[in-house]
Parts: sequence; structure tokens; C-alpha cells
Amino acid sequence: MKSVPVVKLADVLPGHCRSVQADGIGVALCNVNGTIYALDNICPHAGGPLGEGSLNGELIECPWHGWRYNVRTGERPENHDIAVSCFPVHLKDDVIHVMLPD
Repeated sequence: MKSVPVVKLADVLPGHCRSVQADGIGVALCNVNGTIYALDNICPHAGGPLGEGSLNGELIECPWHGWRYNVRTGERPENHDIAVSCFPVHLKDDVIHVMLPD
């Protein structure tokens, strides 16, 4: 895996999410009580930008049609057969790094 720096930790406040690009891949970053999670930014329902949605606890809601996903697992609580990809993250010098497959 390769580590891709995306934004500073201060740019993703607790309780919020943000859309970023990591080496050309759209990623939704979510801050749940100080823990950062990274998911595929594209909602499988209609392609909405998840990172522009709202965060309620561990659930991110797509701004287009309200589909929700658990930021820890990527799964829809309403249908566990539907999920978005999750990416590991780590912090280095207060910068969020997303781990992407080589």
C-alpha cells in the first residue's frame, strides 16, 4: 500500500466530513470524535459525493438521496449487502494520510 497525504487534521473537524482527492481517487474523510475514517467518495446509489454529506455519529448520509453508510465498515445499515470501500488512514505531522492499494 502507498501512503498519500491529503489534508491537515484541522481541516476535518469532529462531527464533519470532507471530500478530497488521494492520488486521483475521490475519498470521503470523516472525523468521528477525533478518529478519522476514509471511504470511497461515490455513493453506489446514484454517484453522490459522500464527503459533502452529513455525519451523525458513525453514519455518513449522502447529500443527494439520503443513503447512509457506516464509516467504520462502509456498509449500509439498511442493507448490509451494499457497501462502499474503506481505506486505512494514519496521521503524520498533523496531516491525514490515506493508504491506497499499489
